Amino acid sequence: MHVKIAELLGESKDSWKEAVNAAVAEGSRTFGKITGVEVLNLTANVQDGRIVEYKANVKVAYVE
Repeated sequence: MHVKIAELLGESKDSWKEAVNAAVAEGSRTFGKITGVEVLNLTANVQDGRIVEYKANVKVAYVE
């Protein structure tokens, strides 16, 4: 079993939690079995004093 790491960016209009989940879901589609996740950075885009998009940079561990 080989564990590999990939860095991904997840985005959501609703929350950072959903942004992380979006990155994990994309990683699962692309790489297969995700075994862990590390959240590196949380950011957001702001317009007119309100957050309009949440972003999460994450590292996912997956098994090949």
